[in-house]
Amino acid sequence: MRYGFPVKFIIVVILLILWGNPSESRADVYVYVSKDGVRHFSNTPTNPEYRIFIRSKPLSSADLFLPDRYDHLIFRASKDQDISFSLLKAMIKVESNFNRKAVSRKGALGLMQIMPENLGDFDVEDPFDPWQNIKGGSRYLKALLDRFDGEISLALAAYNAGPTRVEVHGGIPPIRETQNYVKQVLRYAELIHEDD
Repeated sequence: MRYGFPVKFIIVVILLILWGNPSESRADVYVYVSKDGVRHFSNTPTNPEYRIFIRSKPLSSADLFLPDRYDHLIFRASKDQDISFSLLKAMIKVESNFNRKAVSRKGALGLMQIMPENLGDFDVEDPFDPWQNIKGGSRYLKALLDRFDGEISLALAAYNAGPTRVEVHGGIPPIRETQNYVKQVLRYAELIHEDD
């Protein structure tokens, strides 16, 4: 026997979470139904089966949780690699939400979610050390920017999906997660830049 909540109940709960406290950040909510009939909700879809469930109001910089505890490291890396501070901070927001101990389901590690096989290429011995991770992630992003002639959206797509996929497709690959990632990072970078 299956137990579950009616969809109307779930919608009400989500709406209360999103709009019940005006000081909380707001984001779109996505849903997909797995083969066993279970509904999965997320504000950061991780596979192409997710569909928009609730579209929130447009974000403003006041809606973002943007701690400043790593700003000095982000600033240093941005200067070292000649990359925008707001772009790096936006990537960290999207990649790990500033959780230095983050580990993704695919095994990506730390603030900038570096894959274990790439750690050595960017001199990262401890992926959970904030400076090593930000330095390594920014070096990788710089290499991708050089590879894609400074095209930020292509470099971001390559950071998320891998450079080969971007080259094969001649642009941002038709992967929903990657397309959402690029849009989200660019939007956050714009909002962070407005506060600089």
